[in-house]
Parts: sequence; structure tokens; C-alpha cells
Amino acid sequence: MQEEYSSVEAMYRSARRAAALGLVVNLVLGATKLVGGLVGHSFALLSDAVNSIGDSFSSAAILVALRVAQRPADSEHPYGHSRAEAVAGLSVAWLIAFSALWVAWEAVTRISDRHLTPAAWTLWIAAVNVVLKEALYWSNLRIGQRIGSQSLVTNAWDHRSDALCSLAVVFGIALVRWGGPRLIWADEMAALVVVAVILWNALRLLRTNASELMDSQAADPLVDSIRAAAGAVEGVRGVETLWVRRSGMEYFADIHIEVDPQMTVERGHQIGHDVKRRLLNEFTALRDVLVHLEPHAHKNE
Repeated sequence: MQEEYSSVEAMYRSARRAAALGLVVNLVLGATKLVGGLVGHSFALLSDAVNSIGDSFSSAAILVALRVAQRPADSEHPYGHSRAEAVAGLSVAWLIAFSALWVAWEAVTRISDRHLTPAAWTLWIAAVNVVLKEALYWSNLRIGQRIGSQSLVTNAWDHRSDALCSLAVVFGIALVRWGGPRLIWADEMAALVVVAVILWNALRLLRTNASELMDSQAADPLVDSIRAAAGAVEGVRGVETLWVRRSGMEYFADIHIEVDPQMTVERGHQIGHDVKRRLLNEFTALRDVLVHLEPHAHKNE
């Protein structure tokens, strides 16, 4: 569950550090696996290199999006720029999907060809990748959940799937090394396993970011907490409607509160301001709250 930070800037700063670390690690691993796959004659390692390079694009896009998302609202974007994360996520998802399809085509066309057996040291490259990617998974997951960044949580699971991909590469290369030419196809089969995981990640990334752009309701725990905080404000008789939509790491809330229908407009206006001020103070990730007043029904009193 998301923890509250002292400021929105602190949330973005933490997210940028995690994305930058992921970018550096993915670039190093991608280059290492690319060279290792070419020199060591392992197509599975090459496909995993494409995966890491795609992750580098993803991390870079997140970094740029986080910068854009922090820009203040202007006349053309009165709600701010926080949806830049979702836009970047969709673009990267399509890029990853197309790269996976290219790798799949190459793997299928090579599977029946006779080619050199992968070098033994390519196993070590894949094994080290498993360890590093699993460590990045736990790091990104912890930070993403703490600051409520869907892009970082998604990135975390991408690291976990990368670890599983590299594990498949380890088994594929090991089979070829153990079985010799009669199991040479195992290298391409490992590549196809990597492709399947990449496509699954791309689909998940597309669904997550498309859902955000379509203004889906926020998670129930957050909505319930906001409802309880608003209901505790003096003068609020009930919460009739509450909509909370995600926009990057931030949220926008539309709330209809019930007040005494006999009170003055000035008093009702003040209660509305009290509700907005309390919610913005208690929930750092809330960028804005729109409060609407409704008359409270007395028929059950």
C-alpha cells in the first residue's frame, strides 16, 4: 500500500532514482548479452539482449515522463502533465511488442538450421543476469508501492520476468552444451520462451496505461481512506459520491458531500473548503479535489 511522502517532489525524486538505476543496469546488461550472444553463438542470449535494450528504452521513457509530469499546469493543460507516464508507457509497450515479434521470427527461421554450439561462458552471463534482475525487481517493487508509482511497479515486474527469461536462457544453453548438436534447437526454444514473456509484459503494460488514460477508479483502500477523511470534517453529514482517478503518481478526486440543507450558502462553502484542505493535507498524492455540495435528507432522522 502507498505510503505518504512529505511532498510530491520527494515522490518524484525517489522514482527518478529508481528509474535511473534501472536504465544503467539495463544498458550494461544489454550490451554484455549482445556481445556475448554474437561472440558466443547463442541466439537465446541475443534475444535476452533485445529484452534488456527494450527495458532501457522503457527506463529512459519513464525518466523523461517523470520530468514532464512535474511541470505545473498551464492554459493548455489545466490538469497538469502527470499523464505523461501513461503516454510514455503505451509507446514503450508497442516498441517492446514489435521487437519481440522480430526475435520470434528470427528464432523460428533458425530453429531447423545447423549452427555453432554456444560457448560455455555464455551460461555465466545469463546466470549473473538472473541475480541482478531479481535484485532490481525487489528494489523497484518496494519503491513503486511506497510512492504509488504504477510505472515503477510495472517496471519491477518487468525485471522479474527478465530474471525468468535469463533462467530460461541458462537452461537452453545448458541443454545445448550437454546434448551437443542433437539439442542445438534448445537455444532457439529458449529464445521463444523469452519472446513469450516479452509479449506478455507488453500486453500488461498496454492494459495498465490504457486503463489510466480511460480514468478508471483508484484502488479501494485509497478511495475508502479519502471517504473516511472527508466524512470526519465538521459539518459533513455524509459522502454521496466519490470518484478518484489516477494520473501518473498523482490523483484527482471529485467528491459530493451531504450537508444540512438549512445552512447558509456561506457556511456550506466553508465546509467544502475544509474538506478540500483536509484531503490535500492528508494525501500528498492528491493533486486536486473538486467538492460539490448536496442537501442531506432528514427522512431517516
